[in-house]
Amino acid sequence: MIAIPRSSRCWPAVLLPLLLTACATPAPYRDLSCAAAIAPPLAAPDAGRITTRLSVLTFNIEGLGWPARSGRGPSLHQIAARLAELRAAGKAPDVVLFQEMFSGAAKQAVADTGYPAITAGPQRTTKARGSTKEKLPGKSHIDRGEIGIHFSGSGLAVASRYPIILTQRRAYGRKSCAGFDCLSNKGIVLARIAIPGVPTPIDIYDTHMNSRGASRAPERRNLEAHDRQALEASAFIDASHDDAYPLIFGGDFNMRHSEPRWDNFSRYQSLDLVHRVCADPASGCDVRMSWDGDEPWMDTQDLQFFWPGDRVSVRPVRVEAMFDGGPSGPELSDHDGFLVTYELSWPRDAAVVPGSC
Repeated sequence: MIAIPRSSRCWPAVLLPLLLTACATPAPYRDLSCAAAIAPPLAAPDAGRITTRLSVLTFNIEGLGWPARSGRGPSLHQIAARLAELRAAGKAPDVVLFQEMFSGAAKQAVADTGYPAITAGPQRTTKARGSTKEKLPGKSHIDRGEIGIHFSGSGLAVASRYPIILTQRRAYGRKSCAGFDCLSNKGIVLARIAIPGVPTPIDIYDTHMNSRGASRAPERRNLEAHDRQALEASAFIDASHDDAYPLIFGGDFNMRHSEPRWDNFSRYQSLDLVHRVCADPASGCDVRMSWDGDEPWMDTQDLQFFWPGDRVSVRPVRVEAMFDGGPSGPELSDHDGFLVTYELSWPRDAAVVPGSC
């Protein structure tokens, strides 16, 4: 979200630099061909199956510009440098799902990570298609940013060591946001990646959903906006996902400590939740982070979901934090990174889908 001074008298001075920043720095894009992609190691645990691993980091980098934040440039530069260093050592996440890539410094940081394939989510002018036009509960208010104008894109980006062979985007509707969140064109993006040696592509989705208190909108209003976004995200996944492919869905879902938001979201999504699977000791998932209580997913905004494909199965085998002040890097954002390593598995005789690398 974008937080700005509440007084409407400040708006002319505040919004002009926001708009100029949004227009001046384009979102990073980078293409990688299958011929240039490096295949991951493959394993054959038994005679009938082949496996490999895919690591996915979701990370809200707090890439807000002035007046919402100031002095974020050095930390964003360090995020980029750390990921580039890990890439050079062959230890970086295979895919990174970024949120809050708003400022010019944030966009430059994503580019400077050095990932060979990068795509972005909905831009400032991306139209919302098929969204409700029904008004939210309560009244819109200019002092909390509900002015019907977007001053930035979604802030979403997907960076990958593997080719991104398809990108699709959906912006959430103008009646599906509340408070200061409406100043950015929040939405969801699909990045379909092709991994050399894997018989099907992998559909990877990234989103950032409406905040609660930070939106400054009343609870009933921001809850309804979140519910509408959850529905629109589900509809987008249903329309864009190929059931033959495994699916991974990550981002900043803004559902921490909110049973109503979880209840609404769960009405539309039947995907498996990484936290829920890995919290079960019988899952075989290696948990390398501190989880408190029986429902650790309630203590974080940053989540990942997954679902198998018809040919290729997927399951989380390790979860850990990044940029949390530990060995993976200092705390450089108001969010820790959430890194999940998945095992992909398929029959040795599985047919290769056209379009795979």
